[in-house]
Amino acid sequence: MTISANDPSRKSWVTVPENSDFPIQNLPFGIFSKEAISPRAGVALGDQVIDLSILHEKGFFNDLPFGKEEFTEKVLNGMMKHGKKAFCDLRNKIAEIFDANGNHTERKTEIEESLNSQDSVTMHIPVHVGDYTDFYSSIEHATNVGTMFRDPNNALLPNWKHIPVAYHGRSSSIILSGEEIHR
Repeated sequence: MTISANDPSRKSWVTVPENSDFPIQNLPFGIFSKEAISPRAGVALGDQVIDLSILHEKGFFNDLPFGKEEFTEKVLNGMMKHGKKAFCDLRNKIAEIFDANGNHTERKTEIEESLNSQDSVTMHIPVHVGDYTDFYSSIEHATNVGTMFRDPNNALLPNWKHIPVAYHGRSSSIILSGEEIHR
């Protein structure tokens, strides 16, 4: 499975500020809304959010397995059911559409209709999370947690360096950054 979207030489015709978290090589999916636009699938590119439903309406994703309703749902779960390959193909297609050397420049005006300033949108939790398992993936994380449950001298269990150690998480604790949390 090739992810051509990650090609480090690729440049976008959309202006992307230097040191942006969202260059064309990093196209994160999310759910956004704005005044008069209900929550829907989008992708960040520089300071913009791409409205994927508009690109779908204009036929840019006809060769992909996604339906119109999946781009206008309030979560990405329906799209995720198509699997990793479909998502990689979608990401590659988006990168192709916004590539400065791409073959979609004659449709640039149509494509620009899909762009929304990040300042003008509201972001939403992108998926329904039913459950999850997390891993103690760093020695610092495992030591901090171990210190809370045991004394600092016995923070790491003997098996930590030999097998993955996981714990069950609560999906009710997943919220958007900056929101109040009730414990």
